[in-house]
Amino acid sequence: AVLSFSVGLSAKSQRSQNPLSNIVRKNHSWKQVEILDAKTREKLCFLDKVEPQATIAEIKNLFTKTHPQWYPARQSLRLDPKGKSLKDEDVLQKLPVGTTATLYFRDLGAQISWVTVFLTEYAGPLFIYLLFYFRVPFIYGHKYDFTSSRHTVVHLACICHSFHYIKRLLETLFVHRFSHGTMPLRNIFKNCTYYWGFAAWMAYYINHPLYTPPTYGAQQVKLALAIFVICQLGNFSIHMALRDLRPAGSKTRKIPYPTKNPFTWLFLLVSCPNYTYEVGSWIGFAIMTQCLPVALFSLVGFTQMTIWAKGKHRSYLKEFRDYPPLRMPIIPFLL
Repeated sequence: AVLSFSVGLSAKSQRSQNPLSNIVRKNHSWKQVEILDAKTREKLCFLDKVEPQATIAEIKNLFTKTHPQWYPARQSLRLDPKGKSLKDEDVLQKLPVGTTATLYFRDLGAQISWVTVFLTEYAGPLFIYLLFYFRVPFIYGHKYDFTSSRHTVVHLACICHSFHYIKRLLETLFVHRFSHGTMPLRNIFKNCTYYWGFAAWMAYYINHPLYTPPTYGAQQVKLALAIFVICQLGNFSIHMALRDLRPAGSKTRKIPYPTKNPFTWLFLLVSCPNYTYEVGSWIGFAIMTQCLPVALFSLVGFTQMTIWAKGKHRSYLKEFRDYPPLRMPIIPFLL
């Protein structure tokens, strides 16, 4: 069935109370918007007398009034069925459409906030690792229940691992500013499987009663600890620099540049130094523990972060003509 939506011209009091009243109102240059299913081409909604200055976000709100099951966060509206999604801030009048704009709708599926996903996927490894560290029952055998390792590196590794994820949790709550408020709900299961699974795997071996310390002893541990601490400070410094680059509640994108903080000087050479420092932290942790699961976690993480870094690097080059040409995505001069 074709669904229509229009607002009467005489209800001024209603327009003052309705936040959508500024979108659909008396205007000599009204536009009409029809929304079709991107797969079936079925007409889902027809919006009559839409203000030309209406944004895609406002059109999504109007669409939700006729289809409450598709709240704005799970809507993707595009000009072509197979094209890219329009941004929420795109203005109808500035789009290449006529008096009647045809938009194609795709359902992004159930959504969940980025903050919820991050808190869940980071809290899990913190808790799981501690279960192995304290050797709770049914992990290593009855005689090892709640015993403690005699190796200093085991305790140091627990401190570093816990610090890393506590830092991530605090950054999620107080530092990060997300350009998108939500992600598909299915991602939380994929992300948690990755983080929680690797945390359990590496914790099992590092805290095992038969664990053996690194080959080169204290010198290897000290070097690895220095790498870990430096990279954690660098990662935090980059996150703060990126936070200051985007005002609260804004989706503004700017070219990130080094600040007076020496840890941010890596911006001179790479587009995503936060990923560079993150990989460095896990390399340090792998050297410290000399544990194969940690090394594999570092490799998988590096592979994924390289993909993200290349994507962001391409976006910077496309969006900013004056983007520094010397920068690489994640590894200076190489990658």
